[in-house]
Amino acid sequence: MSDLDLLTQSLARNVKRWRTERGFTLDALAARAGVSRGMLIQIEQARTNPSIGTVVKIGDALGVSVTTLLDYEQGPKVRIVPPEQVVRLWHTDAGSFSKLLAGTEAPGPLEMWAWKLMPDESSSSDPHPVGTVEIAHVTAGELTLTVDGVEYRVSAGSSVTFEANASHAYGNQGDVPMELLLAISVPAAP
Repeated sequence: MSDLDLLTQSLARNVKRWRTERGFTLDALAARAGVSRGMLIQIEQARTNPSIGTVVKIGDALGVSVTTLLDYEQGPKVRIVPPEQVVRLWHTDAGSFSKLLAGTEAPGPLEMWAWKLMPDESSSSDPHPVGTVEIAHVTAGELTLTVDGVEYRVSAGSSVTFEANASHAYGNQGDVPMELLLAISVPAAP
């Protein structure tokens, strides 16, 4: 499969996914984006390769980036942000600062949690509704995150985001307590 075919299929899947999550009909999205209903149907069926201008209009109407619309990956997405990739937005000579640890696009309610897991303990979760996203920042120890049966190691100072519509578990396989900050974004009710 060519790169163009991958992009066309990714765009089809992602436009339909985000349109559904936002609760837009084809007509509503067409009106918001200034794109014909027929063009949206062709895009969602992977029968056309629209201009970048059209993709930008659709992304703006959905409230997501072009990168999100063209994302190749399928299945639960997991992105680990190591400490050296954290963005420091501002700082003062006295030592004040703000850091954007991790971010993701998701509608609906947002929860923030503080977790502590002692060595050899874990907590598992059934899949959440489609569109639920979790963001965790490990402040001490090492997190063993399991998403859909795949283990990810997230060390202190690193952050991770993932789509939580798959089974997942937070675990501590280390010798010291593991602490993390956790934000959960749940899709808005239709």
